[in-house]
Amino acid sequence: MSLKIVFFGTPDFAVHSLKEIYNSNFVLECVVTNPDKKSGRGRKINKSAVKNFCLENNIKVLQPDEFTETEFILKLKRSKADLFVIVAFKKLPKLVWEIPPLGAINLHASILPNYRGAAPINWVIINQLKETGITTFFINEKIDSGKIILIEKIKIDKYETYDSLKEKMILKSKVMIISTLNEVVKGNNGYNQVYSENFKLAPKLNKYNTRIDWSAPLDKIESKIRGLSSYPGAWTELITIDGSIIFKIFSASIEYSEKESNLENILLVKDKIIITHYEGILICHEIQIPNKKRMKAEEVLNGNHLKPFFKAK
Repeated sequence: MSLKIVFFGTPDFAVHSLKEIYNSNFVLECVVTNPDKKSGRGRKINKSAVKNFCLENNIKVLQPDEFTETEFILKLKRSKADLFVIVAFKKLPKLVWEIPPLGAINLHASILPNYRGAAPINWVIINQLKETGITTFFINEKIDSGKIILIEKIKIDKYETYDSLKEKMILKSKVMIISTLNEVVKGNNGYNQVYSENFKLAPKLNKYNTRIDWSAPLDKIESKIRGLSSYPGAWTELITIDGSIIFKIFSASIEYSEKESNLENILLVKDKIIITHYEGILICHEIQIPNKKRMKAEEVLNGNHLKPFFKAK
């Protein structure tokens, strides 16, 4: 059976799965992605990574402002697709995902039901897991809760960052999306998700859950920095006599001291950028301060952008 597919996706992560489907024996009817956005001073139009791939390969693209638009629904029905495939896309209403006879499948970057939600790659690093994975499943009315088709496990290395784990996910997902489609062709209807007592979610990142908690152990702080290393960055507030600034840390290492320190989260600037901690010190390697781009510690020191004895809060 040669499945007819409509693909839904927006970022670069989704492009890799789309490319595999495009180069396979399955029939790609069209692709749905986010509308173009204007940004910057010149209000330049930015297209999604998925749309750019479609334009390069002459693939039909749909970009609805609302999923309930009558014309959009009609176009999906006219495609006569057997299956919808969703990778890194918004939640779809039932009106959309119930259209194809075989349903709609999604690819999620965790071992479901754990780390269901918007930011699974970030949270498995923040929470210091040693293993994660990718799950493909049939969509239902609840977020990331449908019947599982396949699970592939991925090892998380000791100093894994968001970017390095994302690359592992991409490599695995490219193979897995085709394997999943083959399973659907075989009649695999999936199996129910099994919940454990330690069930965890992967909530959307915000200014509250990305802030560094200096009462946490050093290793937890360093894990948080790695988990948020690409975007948006773990942050703290530096307090001075004149006020305060937001200080983002994208890369850091830790050193433990034999005795518990009495210095209360003081930023020391000399030949290194260091924040004291009751367990030792956090050495900042890549940071960002207001009105500046991300910079290596050496660049910050050479430019004299920071003064010593700020208090991190």
